[in-house]
Amino acid sequence: MDFNKRVQIAEKELKSVYHNKKPVVLVGSATCGNSAGANEVASAIQEECIKSDIECMIVKVGCIGLCYAEPIVTIIKPDSNPVFYGNITPKIAIELVHAYIDGEDPLADYALGTIGKGKIEGIPDLWDLPVLKPQVRRILRNCGLIDPNNINHYLAKGGYSGLNETLKMEPADVIERVKQSGLRGRGGAGFPTGMKWQLCRDEESDTKYLICNADEGDPGAFMNRSLLESDPHSILEGIIIAAYAIGVQEGYIYCRAEYPLALKTLRHAISQMRDAGFLGANILDSGFDFDLKIKEGAGAFVCGEETALIASIEGKRGTPRTRPPFPTTSGLWGKPTVINNVETMASVTLVMQKGPSEFSKVGSEDSKGTKTFSMVGNVYNTGLIEVPLGTTLREVIFAIGGGVADGKKFKAVQVGGPSGGCIPKDFVDTRIDYSSLNVAGAIMGSGGMVVMDEDSCMVDVAHYFLKFTQNESCGKCIPCRLGTKQMLDILTDIIEGRGRKDDIALLEELAEAIKSASLCGLGSGSPNPVLTTLRYFMPEYEAHIKDKICPANHCKELISYVILPEKCTGCKLCLKSCPAEAITGEKKQPHTINQEKCIKCGTCMDLCQGKFDSITRVSPPID
Repeated sequence: MDFNKRVQIAEKELKSVYHNKKPVVLVGSATCGNSAGANEVASAIQEECIKSDIECMIVKVGCIGLCYAEPIVTIIKPDSNPVFYGNITPKIAIELVHAYIDGEDPLADYALGTIGKGKIEGIPDLWDLPVLKPQVRRILRNCGLIDPNNINHYLAKGGYSGLNETLKMEPADVIERVKQSGLRGRGGAGFPTGMKWQLCRDEESDTKYLICNADEGDPGAFMNRSLLESDPHSILEGIIIAAYAIGVQEGYIYCRAEYPLALKTLRHAISQMRDAGFLGANILDSGFDFDLKIKEGAGAFVCGEETALIASIEGKRGTPRTRPPFPTTSGLWGKPTVINNVETMASVTLVMQKGPSEFSKVGSEDSKGTKTFSMVGNVYNTGLIEVPLGTTLREVIFAIGGGVADGKKFKAVQVGGPSGGCIPKDFVDTRIDYSSLNVAGAIMGSGGMVVMDEDSCMVDVAHYFLKFTQNESCGKCIPCRLGTKQMLDILTDIIEGRGRKDDIALLEELAEAIKSASLCGLGSGSPNPVLTTLRYFMPEYEAHIKDKICPANHCKELISYVILPEKCTGCKLCLKSCPAEAITGEKKQPHTINQEKCIKCGTCMDLCQGKFDSITRVSPPID
């Protein structure tokens, strides 16, 4: 079928969702929504409509990025703007069925916002919300607004127009367009994408390969997963464009098996591509052939490193190898190979759909375009965001994130995952781009961002990230295998009160050795959380070592739980719940904690917090 004809059919189908004669309900059904109860909400709406004989069409869409407000439901009534609702329960869903789907009351108290030209009284414009207004949604433009399992929804939004244009061009011209855009890889060090493609295309070889790295493994990172689940065709279109430009006829998507919904969505999307003529032989009658396979990873963090990933696809143990030669010269099965991550592929799609000048309109001098981040930790508006590169950390944390949760003070933010660094409050005006983050001691990485408040112990944070990388070390090279273990043992001694005065110097010496001698980037980046916390939070290390105190009252071996008698009402809630039976006291009389029996589990404080706030942590521990 002619491409333009197919687009016309697709536009008509999407129009039936947003301009239907009967109400349409969109339910955010990515992993975040499902884990918050989206399936139960969708079932409640469907069952109530059937029981009450109310006409309604339910469409499952992806994640719009407002994870703190999940489950999210959007109601579209005839001749009215779509209304987005957050934190919906089955009970509230049934209310909405009768009040708005079948009635005229939009229940504004439950609404997040509305989109479109018109207004609904009492409901703000969704894009004017503080969490969304500073964002520039390009990569995420379709997320939460279309059915990811329907290729026609993507086509109706301009999908595959970039591929259609690409197949009319010479491959060299496509690469030049990507170079002009200034696009840099969105998965690690930010190597220029067009240059990588050129290096591979220039290699003399009868076979070349293309790999999309979807092996997202950083703690707290879910950018790639959300995009795979919410707009898979934007990634797949970029893959086909890249394959044509480089001269590749076979490609792989390497996605971890822990992403079952992303894999299911991908497989369905690839099947739809084949049926539509966007994949396989003679794509869009261009004479270009390309096939794509999915390789499921087993969850090893190291397989995010490109040479380890290649080894895994080849059926070998996923371990890195020395470079050079780089994969663009000798990669998969010894053939020239390009590896780009999920967001890079989606960005390629944008470049070819909108043009390089439009893509580079936003961003900083050396970092063009936008970047998605998963924002988690001690912040109000957790979720998936997209901002122009060059935006400051302050804008992201306080404007988009809504500030530090529970009114506490901002202390630091970990950027770039386990290979990144902790940036303190004094550097909150640091711009988020490749060079600025490097100066601060962090890296862009894939886009994980963990916000920490005043109660976070930075020594423990360094311990947490180093423990992760040490556990995930493939063990092939000695600096990473043994060096990180030695550093972790030292940090464990420090947080457990056994720190020595020489530990800091030894940590720094080990860190520099690991950075310079490790085989891959994951090993060389592993000391970064330790080095940045030493650089910015040295007094906390000194307090742990010299005074055996945790200033944040966090480290288990350096604290005690105590009951404040002036606040305790003697409700016996903590006494009855203590697993160690360490709490004693009469009813309506202040209780006490037996420090010899206390196992420092924190159950008592969790139960009391927000009610009486009579239990606190103190450091040093009480004998």
